[in-house]
Amino acid sequence: MSPTDTAQGPPPPRANPDLVGHHWAEQRFLAAWRSGRLPHAWLICGPPGIGKATFAFRVARFALSGGGGGGGGGGLFDDAPADSLAVSPDNPLFRRVASGGHGDLMTLERAFSSDADIEEDPRERKRYTVIRIDDVRAAGSFMRLTPAEGGWRVVVVDSADELNANAANGLLKLLEEPPERALLLLVSHAPGRLLATIRSRCCRLALKPLSDTQVLELIGRYRPDIAAADAQALARLAEGSIGRALALAEDGGLELYRNLIGLVGALPDPTVATVHDLGERLGRKAPEAEVAFRTTMHLLAWWVARLAREGACGRSPSAVVPEEEGLGARLLAAGGVDRWVEVWEKINRLADQTDGLNLDRKQVVLNVFYALGEAARA
Repeated sequence: MSPTDTAQGPPPPRANPDLVGHHWAEQRFLAAWRSGRLPHAWLICGPPGIGKATFAFRVARFALSGGGGGGGGGGLFDDAPADSLAVSPDNPLFRRVASGGHGDLMTLERAFSSDADIEEDPRERKRYTVIRIDDVRAAGSFMRLTPAEGGWRVVVVDSADELNANAANGLLKLLEEPPERALLLLVSHAPGRLLATIRSRCCRLALKPLSDTQVLELIGRYRPDIAAADAQALARLAEGSIGRALALAEDGGLELYRNLIGLVGALPDPTVATVHDLGERLGRKAPEAEVAFRTTMHLLAWWVARLAREGACGRSPSAVVPEEEGLGARLLAAGGVDRWVEVWEKINRLADQTDGLNLDRKQVVLNVFYALGEAARA
């Protein structure tokens, strides 16, 4: 176990020395590094929670170290190039990157909406909902400076999906006229939503979901308190995303999932009182109820989407928990794929509208289960 590992979860991406999976992406970057024709911009994309930001900071440390050697020189044409992007956690450069103290590295992310007092609880600080044009301009000015340590200037954009329209256009101008010895690393969960002109000016690395075995390994590393059976269920729910698995564990997602399976298993006529009780709990005016509501809607949408996807292929979805065995086959026989696609669309629409239109969360839950019951009754 790495010294950075804890029972509370992994360290933040800038401080995480470990990369599980994605070996091919590491080798592709190394090949470009060794070629002497390193692209100035990289689009690191894939599902959330699979290690994209961790990979980006791994690349940043490698470049800032001059090719893994720990120096500040260019390293692009080293006679003995590294065979890995890893920089030792004992290296002072690693610690400076982890603390945000390296003069040639900048992280472009959503800024805080106000300057917090030094005594203010950091957890109370609020960020803007998007990355703004002023933030992109600051990154452009940073990249045009001469590297403080004689090597590279690196900007990590985490994530590019959060750029507003003006910021995206500002970033495009930076990509069209890249400064010398500057490296831009864009993290994206949904690259299809980015400007096509941004995508075309980046070398794309599409990282794949982790295997269930790798997710289980990481759950055991970061949350050894989770029982083996629960860890296996979390790995199935996560679909290759250790970030999602750990978030579900933190938010009680597995218990919520089992409760949902109990209700869905009673379709088309789950006990009315039980559905109302769930709506009451998720509709309370408390932060934990809001988190539970979002987790519940996400799990329901995921379950119905998987039901429709597997049904379209002539299969029944495999069970995540034992109570789920045979449930998918029964509901597919009752409702058909088209009907479940409609339910999936309704769940996502209501989830999106809950915050924007300030909908009553209990009523949303009741509407969702009414739609589920109608689909199962068909």
